Amino acid sequence: MTMSQPGPEADPAGRISRSNLHEQVVTRLRDMIIEGRLEPGQRIHEGQIGEALGVSRTPLREALKFLASEGLVELVPGRGALVRRLDRRDVREMLDVLIALETLAARLFCAKATEADIASLRALHQEMMQFYRARRRLDYYKCNQDIHSTLVRLSGNCFLSATHQAIQSRLKRIRFIGHEGEANWQAAILEHEEMMAAIESRDADRLAEVVTRHLNGAWDRVQDAI
Repeated sequence: MTMSQPGPEADPAGRISRSNLHEQVVTRLRDMIIEGRLEPGQRIHEGQIGEALGVSRTPLREALKFLASEGLVELVPGRGALVRRLDRRDVREMLDVLIALETLAARLFCAKATEADIASLRALHQEMMQFYRARRRLDYYKCNQDIHSTLVRLSGNCFLSATHQAIQSRLKRIRFIGHEGEANWQAAILEHEEMMAAIESRDADRLAEVVTRHLNGAWDRVQDAI
């Protein structure tokens, strides 16, 4: 695939303000990677991206270091920052670990969840469905991932949550492309509906089964695009 190089017009949201500069630069670059505007293996040209975002190289480099810690960017001596490319084995192995982590989290959650915990996941699910109906795909994706992260966090196991977050960060672009095409998107929605039903009934076995099927389905939806 020919790697397209972004010019000053690459960011449709425009130049960013000075407040919370680091967080904004990180978020904007991360979104560009997730959406594929910065493609796997592509070199990130600091001058062009800095001009597009209206920031100097110092905050841009700090943001790239942060994204490298998340596993989305590689810092290569002599070449600069590259968007990390994952191969099929990387993705399959990480999804296998996510399945183990999320099924464990599902069982822990169902054993200890409060009504407030369940209500918080229901609220996120409803927000995600609003984004789906509005076809706001990036917002939908972020809310979708927040549901997974919140379920794991509410399991009460901090080490489990930290490990899950580290892997999930590396799979952001891959998980995003899993929703390309109406059939794939609708399949993911139906699985989330099943997850929510299991959460509200505190059915650990059912929730673990749906999570496993959901993440295996993610592999089915993305493997040909890797």
